[in-house]
Amino acid sequence: MKIDLTGKTAIVTGSTKGIGHATAAGLAQAGAQVVVTGRNAEDVEAAIASIRDTAPQAELSGVAADLATPEGTKALLDAAPKCDILVNNAGIFGGHDFFDADDDLWQRYWDVNVMSGVRLARAYLPAMEKAGWGRVIFLGSESAFNIPADMIHYGVTKTAYVSLARGLAKRMAGTGVTVNSVLPGPTLSDGMKAGLKDKVDDTGKSYEEVAAEFVKENRPSSVLQRATSVEEVANMIVYACSVQASGTSGASLRVEGGVIDTI
Repeated sequence: MKIDLTGKTAIVTGSTKGIGHATAAGLAQAGAQVVVTGRNAEDVEAAIASIRDTAPQAELSGVAADLATPEGTKALLDAAPKCDILVNNAGIFGGHDFFDADDDLWQRYWDVNVMSGVRLARAYLPAMEKAGWGRVIFLGSESAFNIPADMIHYGVTKTAYVSLARGLAKRMAGTGVTVNSVLPGPTLSDGMKAGLKDKVDDTGKSYEEVAAEFVKENRPSSVLQRATSVEEVANMIVYACSVQASGTSGASLRVEGGVIDTI
């Protein structure tokens, strides 16, 4: 299967690192014109340079903006008014006990993990509908179904994203625009590596080995029994954005290693 996105403009939010960066690189390699976004201009430029290493012919641009705010969203819309493919990847995570998580923390997670995607979908979907083609992806998580006891605030936002994707798929029914969510599980991203660094330093084991131990201990239902790579998750996203994925909409596409223990 050859995925060719030549002539399509793709926006990947939170694409300076991790899954978002791997997704931006994958879409660029498939021929899409990619808009890289992040909160820091230096990180955006570094991400663009990194993607050019793997896709030297890619058409790339960048926007530095805080998409958790209406002002940041407007800055992106002004800089990139055209969008055929929208990947809502921007998000934050972290452990907080429910009784220590105050209103401000809940609001911050809601603004970053949910409202950023709500605003962008609301802005870009009408033109996709008019064109008769478009792809919108929301990055959910296995935590949308397996709500972590130590990250209830995070799990709730990811459940909301899955619901948002399903509802928007129905809203866009018959238009040629597909809307899906993608559900990663434990993924060896920059964030996960940061959390595992001390154990890697102490044991001398590789990140992959330590991550596999983490998965077996904390996600025993995993079928893979290891963490996925950011590229493995990005592969699913790039496929869902392709012309070939025209028959898939309203789906929760799992790339979580079988952690979710349902059929």
